Amino acid sequence: METIFWWLLAGGAIFTVVSVLIGDVLGSWLDGALELPGLDWFRPVVLLGAMTAFGGAGVLLTKYTGLSTGWVVVLAFCVAFVIGVLVFFAFIKPMANSEVSSGFSMRELTGRIGEVTIPVPEVGYGEVMIRFGASNTIHTASSFDHKPLAAGTRIVVVEVAEGVVHVAYLDT
Repeated sequence: METIFWWLLAGGAIFTVVSVLIGDVLGSWLDGALELPGLDWFRPVVLLGAMTAFGGAGVLLTKYTGLSTGWVVVLAFCVAFVIGVLVFFAFIKPMANSEVSSGFSMRELTGRIGEVTIPVPEVGYGEVMIRFGASNTIHTASSFDHKPLAAGTRIVVVEVAEGVVHVAYLDT
């Protein structure tokens, strides 16, 4: 039985090293083939983490306790279950909730500072670039106070109506 524990421990350790070194490449090849939809508990990371813990606990319990093989298997299984739960709640759950969205609502643009990229005439439309999060967004703009705004002018968004940002010169 100790040989089986050693194989499980070694297999899990090798998988860990391989996944760290070429995990992105391997993940893109498999493209989620090893994941069961709706069953987050059965992700490869959780199962292989539990397998490694089962092997490691089995080796230690066999070597350093006088327990029978049955008790060693039961206790190693308990350790594997606890480690699997810890891996799930420490890594899988938080990662699933950490997806970042670059989407935004046009209403969120009010009060944002930007720069004119295409001149905005007194009456009519131009274009402004507004920094939003880690990126820049380009929007059709009109002059709020009906004054022309040259390219490169810093502006502030006063209001948003019908997909057009109404901007004013930002006095710094």
